[in-house]
Amino acid sequence: MSLLRTAVRVSVATRVIGSTHRRQQQRWAAQDAAASAPATEIAAPPAAAAPSVLDQLVQLGELRAAGVLTEAEFEAQKARLLSA
Repeated sequence: MSLLRTAVRVSVATRVIGSTHRRQQQRWAAQDAAASAPATEIAAPPAAAAPSVLDQLVQLGELRAAGVLTEAEFEAQKARLLSA
């Protein structure tokens, strides 16, 4: 009877140790990934900021003044920008 009890205890202990080890490995891997992520983000070129509505309206006005946009196209685009 004691041999069976010892075998069960060893089995449970092995499972607990194995699952603890796996959790620690996953945590350490996540920490390593988080630590290396900012380094790659810094090396990447900065993303261009989205132009503001005012900048877009100025650009539309310039296109209209240059004759690229008609008055109707300008008004439609201006309405789209202002409704967003």
